Order: sequence, then C-alpha cells, then structure tokens
Amino acid sequence: MDTLPGWNPDQSAFHTDMSSIANIVAFDGAATPVSHTLVPVSVTRAGNKVTAVWREAASGVPVYAQVRCQMTLEQLQSRVYKVTCRVEVPVQEVVTGSNSSGYSAAPKVAYVNTVETTGLFHERSDVAGRRLVRQLAVNIDGNISTSVTPVTTGPLPELFDLLTAPT
Repeated sequence: MDTLPGWNPDQSAFHTDMSSIANIVAFDGAATPVSHTLVPVSVTRAGNKVTAVWREAASGVPVYAQVRCQMTLEQLQSRVYKVTCRVEVPVQEVVTGSNSSGYSAAPKVAYVNTVETTGLFHERSDVAGRRLVRQLAVNIDGNISTSVTPVTTGPLPELFDLLTAPT
C-alpha cells in the first residue's frame, strides 16, 4: 500500500467514509473555563499528505491573532504514517497610552504558544494499538492515574486511531 487509506490517486479525492471537516469546540484551562470554537478554514492535499486547518473566529480579534489548529496525515517513504496536531495560541502585546495626537497603535502578536502532538504508526498497526498508545500519552500528559474510557470520536482520535483526515 503506497497511499493513504481511502485515497484513490486516480480520482485525486478521498472516499466518502472520511470525516467532513467541522467546528472544533474546546475549553481552555483557565480558572473560569472559556469555550473556544475553531471553525474550518481549509483542507489541502499534496501527494500523500492531507492538511486541515481551523481557527477561532472571535470578534474584535484580528485573524492573525486567532487561536489556530492544524492537523496533518502523511504516509512517509518508509510506509509509516505520520499524524500531527498543532495548536497555536497567539499572545498580543498590551498597548498602553497614545501619541500626542491621541493615536493608539493596534496591538500586534508578541509571541505564539504552541503545542504539537505527533504520532508515527507503521502501516501494519491496527486501530486498537494506535488508540492504546494515544490514550496512554493523553493519560500521562494529564497525570491521570484512574481508569478512563478513551475518547473515540472527534478530529484528533479519528486522525490518530483511524488514520482519517477531514475532507
């Protein structure tokens, strides 16, 4: 198998069993949690790589300063699948004061906090094995020492467990 699951190089499109790209809703870790809705921006395909991009659509915040998420699914030359989820949270400068004419410059992004999760899965790996390693990583990341049911739906579990990318 030289291509992604569901990929038909003759049609240059994925089969319909792939997930349709949809909004992602996630709560932050603030003392008073805030819900962030990331809306689909694009899905691109180049060779054996699919990239899906989302961003928050918060009013009053420039596009370049919105929370972003990017997920990729790629089959490497080694026939290993590389799946990646990258979340970026831009932090804007705080603008204080104004010039003698009363003009205040618009805030700019000072820096971007980023978390990237990557999985590497052999083409012979199965859903149960991929789900096991993903859930162990999630539990270790969250210092979870009790039994929890793994999440099996949504863009990240589908990307990592099922090797399916949004369309």
